[in-house]
Amino acid sequence: MVWHAHVTVATVVEKGGKFLMVQESSADKTVINQPAGHLEENETLIAAAERETLEETQWEVKVTHLLGTSLYKAPQNGITYFRVSYIAEPLAFREQSPLDSDIECALWLSKEDLLTKEELLRSPMVMRDIERYLAGDRFPLDVHRDFTTK
Repeated sequence: MVWHAHVTVATVVEKGGKFLMVQESSADKTVINQPAGHLEENETLIAAAERETLEETQWEVKVTHLLGTSLYKAPQNGITYFRVSYIAEPLAFREQSPLDSDIECALWLSKEDLLTKEELLRSPMVMRDIERYLAGDRFPLDVHRDFTTK
């Protein structure tokens, strides 16, 4: 078997000092994460981030900036994840949009709320992305070039 990192995307969406998060089932336990998921074939990273956010939270968002990237090897399964994190603004709540089956609910939580639930965070990348966002990290979207589509 050939080793490869799993490419994932995540969005940091902030409104009124609270962050859009998901409570989800992972390996038979409940965890909290940013809206996040895997890049699909023939999909751009930005399209994946916007799609995953809608599927996991029912919020339509527009990606505005690149927040950064992370590399993480999950101890529970040994998989290495290459995560591209974006900043997005909420556009509209789409109540009729179905949630992914592993999502229990979407939550708006402050940094303080997240600190009290730190043991529930899916990975260290969750809080690190919040810290990067609050520190003002933002990169223009054109720092990444997409050559997968015309």
